[in-house]
Order: sequence, then structure tokens, then C-alpha cells
Amino acid sequence: MAIYLTKESKVLVQGMTGGEGMKHTRRMLAAGTNVVGGVNPRKAGRTVDFDVPRRCDGRAGAPASVSVPVFGSVADGIHATGADVTVVFVPPAFTRAAVVEAADAGIGLAVVITEGIPVHDAVAFTAHARTRGTRVIGPNCPGLITPGQAVAGIIPADIAGPGRIGLVSKSGTLTYQLMHELRDIGFSTCVGIGGDPVVGTSHIDCLTAFQDDPDTELIVLIGEIGGDAEERAAAHIRDHITKPVVGYVAGFTAPEGRTMGHAGAIVSGSSGTAAAKKAALEAAGVLVGETPTHTAELVLSALAATR
Repeated sequence: MAIYLTKESKVLVQGMTGGEGMKHTRRMLAAGTNVVGGVNPRKAGRTVDFDVPRRCDGRAGAPASVSVPVFGSVADGIHATGADVTVVFVPPAFTRAAVVEAADAGIGLAVVITEGIPVHDAVAFTAHARTRGTRVIGPNCPGLITPGQAVAGIIPADIAGPGRIGLVSKSGTLTYQLMHELRDIGFSTCVGIGGDPVVGTSHIDCLTAFQDDPDTELIVLIGEIGGDAEERAAAHIRDHITKPVVGYVAGFTAPEGRTMGHAGAIVSGSSGTAAAKKAALEAAGVLVGETPTHTAELVLSALAATR
């Protein structure tokens, strides 16, 4: 089992023919992702050949050259392939239009990797997607991975294999670190929701999905300074989550009033501090690590306690 993404998912890549799109499409293919097409109105009708010499998730696979067709629109791609996921690599100025196009075409999941998107654009396309029944992950995120099945985004497939942990994180780098720390146990799905002020999928959305996933035994939640998402997640955990949750909050030493890495990672007065988030999570029964390594140790202890 997994949340949002499985080996059956059919993936389009908007911006596949650009530099980043080409690089990460190749990596997604090497991870076993069923990439069924790219989208570029100026290159519709062409195919792009990807040399996929080996699987990058550690499993055996014969060298292959994979030809991926390019469609003029998301609607054309869905009509031809039955695609249900799109990964968006287009520049910030065009991301709003790309997500709106995908939602209007009926895509089920849009994973928006692009960073530097204006907040008003993110508000507009996440709201529009919601009215069309499209789930948006991101923007400014690494995407998601169901190890051993598929990757939609830029998460390396060889960090960890399939297992019992569900992970939801604002930070791409910390996603990778926790995956590495817990690689011997493995993950059901890891979701990088992004660190911008407005994102399409929240901690709460993922917590609910992991709660309902029978193969997820424990949930790891990674937060950071800025906003109140972690406090709202804590209230949701207290009231609705029965599985053990282990958390980590980045930014205890961040100076007030300075954006730290992510556009949403900023402390204003007493609002959005790491200490306040840690306290809220602990009050909800979440074990909160002091460092990523300590967080991994808490995960191991919590899993052992369930046996």
C-alpha cells in the first residue's frame, strides 16, 4: 500500500523537454515510474529517447532506451495515455497556467516542483485545483516517493526501500536525511509538501492518508519555523491519529524576521517559533527529536514499543 502514488500511476511531465525536466524524467524512469508522456505545445508529436542504463532504486534491471511521447496539452496526454499524475517543472512565470491546465483536464495529482512562485499565483492555482478535484503537492517541493514503486519529483530513489514508515516533510533535505537514517526499516510513502507560505497538501492531509493506510505503522512529521501548520497538525494528531507519530522541527536557532531557506520559514515576534511548535506537538503525544539523528532514534524506540 501507499498514499497518492503507486506503481500503477501514469505520470506526465510538464516541462519534460527542459534541462531539469529531462534530468529528472530519466531518474523517475530509472526508479520504475510509469512516465507516459511529456507536455510541451511547441514540441507536440515528437518523442524523447531516454537512456536508462540501470534502476537507481537498487533493484536489478536491464539497460534500456525508453521513448516518451510529447503532447501539446495535458488533456491530449490524458486522452492518449490515461495519465492520472503530472509533475510540473515549468518556470515560475508559467506555473499557474500549467497547474490550471492540468486541473481543467481532470488530472488527479499535480506535483509542483518549481520554486520562486509568487504567493498570489500559488493561492490561485491551489484554489482552482481544489474546485476541480485535483490534489496539488507543492509548490517548491521535492515531490513524493513510494519506494520500490514510483517517484514523482526529484527525490533520489536509492536512499531507502519500502517499509513501514510514512513521512511528511516541509523540507526536501531533511526528507532525504531521515530516509537515509531509517533506510534499514524503509517507508510506505515519503511526501515533501514544500515550505512556501501556501501549499496544496498539508501535514494534516498526509497524516489522514497515512492513518488510513494499513501498511503504515508509524508516521514521521518534519516541520520548520514559520506559520502555524505544525500547531494545527498537533491538534489533528490529538483528535484523530491513533498511530505513533515522531516529529522534528527545524529552526531553533533562526533569527527573528529573517527568511531561512523556504519562503514560509520566517519567525515574526512570538509567532511560528520552533519552541512553540515542539511544545504543541509534544502536548499531542508526539515524540519530538532534538536533531534528525535523535528523531530517527525515537522512531526505532517507538517501533520497538509496538512489538
